[in-house]
Amino acid sequence: MRTPDVFIKGLGVHLPETTSIDEAVAQGLYPAFEAEVHELGGAAVAGDLPAPEMALRAAQEACKRAGHRPDETDLLLYADSWHQGPDGWQPQYYLQRHLVGDEALAVEVRQGCNGMFAALELGAWFLRGRSGTADGKDAGRAPTALLVASDNFGTPMMDRWRMGPGYVAGDAGSAVLLTTRPSFAQLLAVGSVTVSEAEQMHRGTEPLFPPGPTTGRSLDFQARNAEFKQAALASGSGTGALVRVHGRTLELVERTLSEAGIDLSDITRVAYMNYSREIVEQRCMAALGLPLEKSTWEFGRTVGHLGASDQIVSLDHLLKVGELAAGDHLLMLGVGPGVTLSSAVVRILHPAPWCG
Repeated sequence: MRTPDVFIKGLGVHLPETTSIDEAVAQGLYPAFEAEVHELGGAAVAGDLPAPEMALRAAQEACKRAGHRPDETDLLLYADSWHQGPDGWQPQYYLQRHLVGDEALAVEVRQGCNGMFAALELGAWFLRGRSGTADGKDAGRAPTALLVASDNFGTPMMDRWRMGPGYVAGDAGSAVLLTTRPSFAQLLAVGSVTVSEAEQMHRGTEPLFPPGPTTGRSLDFQARNAEFKQAALASGSGTGALVRVHGRTLELVERTLSEAGIDLSDITRVAYMNYSREIVEQRCMAALGLPLEKSTWEFGRTVGHLGASDQIVSLDHLLKVGELAAGDHLLMLGVGPGVTLSSAVVRILHPAPWCG
């Protein structure tokens, strides 16, 4: 979807201190041979800090950096991929109570690791629909959407160090403030596609009922992935679904770049999932014909896979360290259960106000 009329007004991040892979190996939490193979550096660990509190801190920072009054937020989208608090309770209302107030439409986005991409797309549609419709006290004010993502994986049903093949889970909160008024960065295009024949990849052979969390069953994507591959081979379909995931990823990137009006040669950096070196290099960068140095792997390897926050935390990092400048383009790519594939292109128009 083309979105040149949507801008990023602010970014916020809450990133806890990290535990290094060496520490995890020494404590027997992470296999030493995997440390050598995957070259990961560590994971951000929030301890007992709740995910909604990290989301709130990130959202507060985004509003403060942008000089935005939280009560002038029109839409709040809360993306998450892990449990946020008591069952039957929804986390977006925590942010309404403590930050934006009760007038904004607030919705939880359960889209797994691609939740922020879904929020970007939904937020863009919302802002376009609201542009030019304000009246009364809101007359002349550009509509805004606050998108947040947050997860704390340090729970009894999750082993962050063995979450999945080639990655470890890190905790973080992130926030993006979108508006239709020109700002420091422009969201040129965003979109997603699904390869639904691979939905079993994140389900394995686990029964649909009763749901795992209600029985205390732990989450193990490594085991589920192995079960999916075994089932595919047994059915005679082989790994065709995985091949199609690869092909559709390239199609999606081509489409998103076309919608953004740029070529792959215009891409300055690529923010992918915070996975191992071989996954980032082989499944993403080499597939695009780009060197690993253009990716955010060197940073991502130090904080772990942050659920739906990987790409936004990477964007914030690149701005803070001066690795994105005016005229640069960031390609963001994500993979989530479904299997969903998502991408977006952001153009930097001028330095972020808090980085000047």
